[in-house]
Parts: sequence; C-alpha cells; structure tokens
Amino acid sequence: MNIVDKSNAINATAGADLDRFRLRRFVEELPPEELEVRGGSTELADVAQALEGNPRAVMFEAAGLERQQLVGGVAGSRSRIARALGVAPNELLHEIQRRLRNKAEIVEVSRAEAPAQQVVLTGAGADLTALPVHLQHGADGAPYISSSTDFVVDPKTGFTNVGIRRLMLRGRTEAGIDLNSPSDLRAIYEASAAAGKPVPVAFVVGSHPIDHLAAVMRLPSDDLALISSLRGAPLPVVKCVTSDVRVPADAEWVLEGMIDERGHVEPEGPYGEFLGYYGAVKRNPVFHLTAITRRRDALFQTSTIGGRSISRTDTAQLNGVRTEAMVWRALETAVREPVGVYATTSSGGMYTLRVAIRQRVPGEARNAIAACFGALTNVKHVFVVDPDIDIFSDEEMDWAFATRFQADRDLVVMTDMRAVPIDPSLMGRRTGAKAGFDLTWPPGVAARLEFQVPAPPTFKGKRFPSIEAALADGPKFFEDLMSAVGSRDGREVVRALEDLRGKATIERDDEGRYLLKP
Repeated sequence: MNIVDKSNAINATAGADLDRFRLRRFVEELPPEELEVRGGSTELADVAQALEGNPRAVMFEAAGLERQQLVGGVAGSRSRIARALGVAPNELLHEIQRRLRNKAEIVEVSRAEAPAQQVVLTGAGADLTALPVHLQHGADGAPYISSSTDFVVDPKTGFTNVGIRRLMLRGRTEAGIDLNSPSDLRAIYEASAAAGKPVPVAFVVGSHPIDHLAAVMRLPSDDLALISSLRGAPLPVVKCVTSDVRVPADAEWVLEGMIDERGHVEPEGPYGEFLGYYGAVKRNPVFHLTAITRRRDALFQTSTIGGRSISRTDTAQLNGVRTEAMVWRALETAVREPVGVYATTSSGGMYTLRVAIRQRVPGEARNAIAACFGALTNVKHVFVVDPDIDIFSDEEMDWAFATRFQADRDLVVMTDMRAVPIDPSLMGRRTGAKAGFDLTWPPGVAARLEFQVPAPPTFKGKRFPSIEAALADGPKFFEDLMSAVGSRDGREVVRALEDLRGKATIERDDEGRYLLKP
C-alpha cells in the first residue's frame, strides 16, 4: 500500500483560487432550506431512502463503516443550480448564455500545490470498495458511483473531453462503465479499442455544480475551457499521478485509471435510469483503477437519478438546464424573438419543452417547434406559448392548452425521427414520433377584448369633474369612470349613468365602453 499525505497545499496559485469552486465550500454555504444535515452514523443502506424525493441536498456526516462525509442531491433543484451561478432561478438561462461568452483561462498547478492530490493512494491503498458508495435502487446490479465526471483526452484533437458517467462497482479496482449511448467518450473509446489500446481516464467525484453543468453540455470545444468559461474564472488543473490526463486541481476526489480495450464485453446494470424506469443489463467496457487522490478533508458525492421523484433529481435538473441552453441557441436563429425556454424536470429535463416567443408573423410558432426538434435528439414534445403565459407554471400552461389549442389546426406531428433508445415507449425501435403544440394566438388576435385576460381593476385613469365630462373626453370602461371621479365604491357611478341614460345622452360601443351620443 502506498499512501502519500501532502500537508502544505497552498490556497491559490498563479491567480487561480483553489477553494472558491470546491464542492465542500458550496455545500457548507447552503441555507437550511436547501440543505439537510444528518449527524451521527448513517448506514449506506439508508442513504438512498434519505435522498428519495427530498427537496433539499443531504449531508451525511458519517456514512458507512468508515464514517466518511457524503453529500447527495446537490444539483437536485433549480434554485441550487442558480445559486451556484449567483443568480435567481428565472435568470439562469440568460446567465449561462452570458457566461458561455467568457474568455477561458487554464492554469497549470503543480502536484505539490493541488488540493486534489493532498492524499495519494496507489497499490492496495487504491480501493473502490473503501469509498462510501451505496445501492441506489432495489434492482441495481451493484452499488454505483453516480456523481463522477469523466476526463479523457481525445487523441485526434488533443482536447479534454468531459462528461458524466456512472460506475458500477465490480471489485476493489474494477467498475463497469456505461458507454452504450452515443457520446464523445464512446467514440474516443471505440476508436482506441479497435486499435487495441486502452483509454486513460480520470473520474472526479465531488464537483461544484458549475462543473457538472459543463459536463452535460454538448459544445465543440475543449471542455476544460468550457468549465473555465462557466465558472467565469481561471480553472486550475493538475496532471494525474498515473497518466497525463488533466483534472481540476480543486476537486474533492479523483479516481484514476483506464478503460480496457476489450470492448463491450462485461454485463453492467440493471440501473434506475434518468427517465424513471430501469435500464436493462448491457454489455459494457470495464474501468481499471490505478490511483485515488483526494483532499485531506475530501467530501464524497452521490447524485440522485430515476424513480417517481425524477423532477427532484440531480440528473433531471442538470439535463433541464443543459436542454434550455442548447435549445435557446437554435431558437435565436429560427424565430425573431424567443422569450423563454423551460425543459420540464418531470420529463427527465429534456423530453418536454415549453417555449415562449413573441410571434410577429404567422408561422413562427411552427418554426420554433421545428428548431426544438432539431436541437436535441431527446426533445419529444414542444409547447409554444405567447409571452403572457408563465412557462414555469403548470396552471398557466394547462390553461393555455385548454383555451388556445385546436388539435386539427395547431398540432404538429413528425414521424420516423431519430430517438434515444432509453425511451420505454419506443418498444425497442430506434426512431419515434415528435409532437408540437402551438398554443399561441394568431398575430393581431390578442388585441381583441375577447382574447384578453381579465384582471382586477387598477383605477389608474385620468380625473375629471364629472362623469359627463369624462365621457366628453372619449369612450370609457366602467373602471375608467370610477377613476375619473375618484370613486372607491362604484354605485354612485351607476346612478350617474342612469341619469344620463334617462336624458338619452349615452350609449355603449361593441367593446362595452360608455360614450356620449354624437
């Protein structure tokens, strides 16, 4: 067993703050309404139940026989992801778009300086089964590391690719890794396996929510630069101790190793997937551990995935924010004025989209639907509304669906579209259908009174000496007449109108306004 403990890592180097974006700092600064702290000892068998449907992140002070600190559900709410970026939840999408324009800066940190390598475990000391990894769902194939971000160098470009992968424990130094879904890592791996070469990889466990957000993005760039841009700060990186893969130097834990070249050969799964159902046993590659490095006070992390409470899982929330960011880019070129995008977390954060646009010409709602279909494979149902509808409100969306939609006029269906096989409704097919729902008013219609939304009176009209003087100024709604004479009752206005009607001097127009006869 080889254990190295470096006791004097510094707090900052070359302008890169090594504590600002660490997971522990973010968790410990969460308010009580966002964080539940479980003191005392917690058996690993009890962790999943404590996290299921919990609206708060949970910090376990002493998890497992080793009594290690473990946190779960950190990214399981939009409010916590927004907090990570320093904005309100309704500002999240536009803040991400702003940060994606930031100039990236990568700062190389020496191994002596990197907090992520304060403790180095190799040989017999590198043991996956010594980590607080718990069984997440009843039929899972084994305990899973569910919160790991993978770092791999693409030999073709030299760029570092970052994603999120689950790891099923197979033993002290082996884990199954899911590479069935199309991804950059799968392409990199299969090219290397075809050449008979393993793929060096590092899994970071214990990441700031911003890093997790970067890991789920799909942008053609070096993903280390993407992390820096989203952080809005220099990213400190350090080379692994057993490979040249670079990882964030401020990480909590790093699992180093390689994915062997044998291909998709070993059974992995079942596993409770992000859509709320089990994924069946698959044949997948195997990860071989070569080293574990960590901070001295490292905080291990687990993510919530699947189940009936998927809207409150890390995966649904991260998927949702990623989907909104990717779709927004497509909408900017497809329609004149997109207003908002929301990917419902109850659909896994990607299958159902709500889009608000300011429609200037006929057909823009359908253009928006088409753009959403093409932006991401997973997008399946798109609802487009006018700006007066709150896309985050189930109540308002259902109201718009009920009152602004006609199926024979406003339904858009496309068939034989590429689909993600994990959708159980496909019944094994590789293509599926997508549906768009145009819940917008035709241009110009919304100005008509019968299409306007009633609201309590505000009494902000002009003042006049009498009802008759007010009507001489032009047609008025009853609210305007109350404002005109400063009425806080209204009944005296009724009496005044009665007197004018008796003189045959008033009438009403088609909108119901009172006016003096010519």
